[in-house]
This record gives sequence, structure tokens and C-alpha cells, in this order.
Amino acid sequence: MDIDLKIIEGMTADEEDFILERLMTHNAATFGPTNRRELAVPLHDDDGNLIGGLTGYTGRGWLYVSMLYIPDELRGRGLAARMLDMAEAEARARGAIGAYIDTMNPAALKLYLKQGYTEIGTLKGLDGGHSVTWLQKRF
Repeated sequence: MDIDLKIIEGMTADEEDFILERLMTHNAATFGPTNRRELAVPLHDDDGNLIGGLTGYTGRGWLYVSMLYIPDELRGRGLAARMLDMAEAEARARGAIGAYIDTMNPAALKLYLKQGYTEIGTLKGLDGGHSVTWLQKRF
């Protein structure tokens, strides 16, 4: 088979799903089942509109918080800490031994450290002088 590789700007959602499905199948065969379960703490306004929240999943014994967003006008009220506490409690109930998260936001980094997370890695030198930090918390 002659393989012709080239760089393209992006792929369709169906193409990405095709690759993801095969990667997940390969990983399950190699490492065993993930036991992945989605988890979310949505944040709604008084009219019921989604305005923020936390999303993630539990799998392989850990909680991964993939997104946590609080609108500017609601920051400083402890909502992020409450959402993390709720997600962590659910993860514990599912048998998770810890949680991990990453951030580029210095204010979020301070919050995660205050919530008991510890840094496990940092990638420095992103455009604009920014860094991304990965954190974990053992339950």
C-alpha cells in the first residue's frame, strides 16, 4: 500500500469520530475498559438558560474536569469551588481515587491549589507569555 501523507487545515466531525472510535477500541483492547461516565454541573440563569458550568468524566479510576466556566459577573461567589466539590463527591461515589485538571488561567490555578490540587506539570512559553499547568488531587 502506497501511503500519501499531507497536512490539511482540519477534519470533519465524522472524520474525527472515525479516528476517535478506532483509538478508543485500540486502547480498550490494550489497557482494558475505561468505565468512562460523563459528569456535568450546569450553571443556569434565572430564566433557565445555560450560562456556564463544569464538564468532565470519570474513567480508569479518576475524575477529569475538562471545562469549568463561570461568567465574569458571577465570579468570586464560590461557585467554582462548589462545582468542584460536587464533581469530586460524585467521582468518589463512582470509586475514583482522584481528580485532574489543567488551566492557563492564573486565577483558576490559585483556586485549584486552594482546593487541594497539586501541580504535576507545566508547559511554559505559549504565545503571549502564557503557560498551561496540569494539576491532580488524590482523594
